[in-house]
Amino acid sequence: MIDWQTYGPKTRAIRAGQVRSHEGEHSELIVPTSSFVFDDAAQAAARFAHKEEGNIYSRFTNPTVRTFEERLAALEEGEQCIATSSGMAAILSTCLGVLKTGDHIVASQSIFGTTVNLFNTILGKFGVETTFVELTDINAWQAAIKSNTRLLFLETPSNPLTTIADIRQLADLAHENDCLLVVDNCFCTPVLQQPLKLGADLIVHSATKYLDGQGRCMGGAVVGPKSIVGTDIYAILRNAGPTMSPFNAWVFIKGLETLNIRMKAHCDNAMQFATWLTQQDAIEKVYYPGLTSHPQHQLAQQQQQGFGGIVAFDVKGGREAAWHVIDNTEFLSITANLGDTKTTITHPATTTHGRLTPEQRDAAGIKDGLVRISVGLEDVEDIQKDVQKGLASL
Repeated sequence: MIDWQTYGPKTRAIRAGQVRSHEGEHSELIVPTSSFVFDDAAQAAARFAHKEEGNIYSRFTNPTVRTFEERLAALEEGEQCIATSSGMAAILSTCLGVLKTGDHIVASQSIFGTTVNLFNTILGKFGVETTFVELTDINAWQAAIKSNTRLLFLETPSNPLTTIADIRQLADLAHENDCLLVVDNCFCTPVLQQPLKLGADLIVHSATKYLDGQGRCMGGAVVGPKSIVGTDIYAILRNAGPTMSPFNAWVFIKGLETLNIRMKAHCDNAMQFATWLTQQDAIEKVYYPGLTSHPQHQLAQQQQQGFGGIVAFDVKGGREAAWHVIDNTEFLSITANLGDTKTTITHPATTTHGRLTPEQRDAAGIKDGLVRISVGLEDVEDIQKDVQKGLASL
């Protein structure tokens, strides 16, 4: 068996995890089956009893899904990966796997709105309490930890303001208090950031975003040590069934093959676009870690290999002005998804974070005039011209 950790990340993204069948196919197989046939009753019994490795049922064992899992684990340099039906399913599976009634989460207040609602309205119903704190305030994290705190959760860069957390500092804090640190690595992907190397215990992904890269499929993943991912979180996948389909896994496999070059191109376009935005009179503030004006610019340089493809900015004039800019674009996609080769534009306060209370949005710094753009791979001059249409007519 090949030890993929001895190879570079570009090679791993293209080669890791593939096991060819007797047909000798060059591209990875899609195995669209619900179940698998055993040689005899004894083999069936052995697999169900975990005495023999092998496929059983596609809810929790499928060759195409396994190829994606092994490839992503190799890229993140983690021991094991579990693929799920969506990014939110990955977060839910993680929480269900490692938490119980009476446990406590400390989470960044600068996370995806649906994640906030998951913690508050779903996990809260089952007796798991969450305290939200300022992402960059280590003292607030420390003060929020209780004797029953089991998990620290964050996104870095955050959605949508691209605030950067010091992963190593938070990992040290978590481990000093016998907690797990979970990092949502959706914005950076393993190409730009590897949280496990910085001390994080678990990584969650929305594969729907950059791992796919072309807005085709829903999926998620959890990466970390076998002692957690291969036991507690795998048990949620097997018994609750938040399963990734083989077809979606195959799409993500092909997405990983171009992840390295795509992420670098996203970074280049986003840097040029963010710099251009700072020169526009109708814009109050630009949020992008690559700008020296970003509060965590130096930290981003230290723990990331690039600044990502997400740019946010406050338009002078509040919601009406922000909607005007969005509505006057010609080819940008008005959609809440991100990480696509096509540039997307959205108004976070009324979409991705629209179900938060005004107080929660205010605490997270999400103003009514905020616009988020996932900078795609079109000619960046065309992206600028499209946004300029709305800015010029304000």
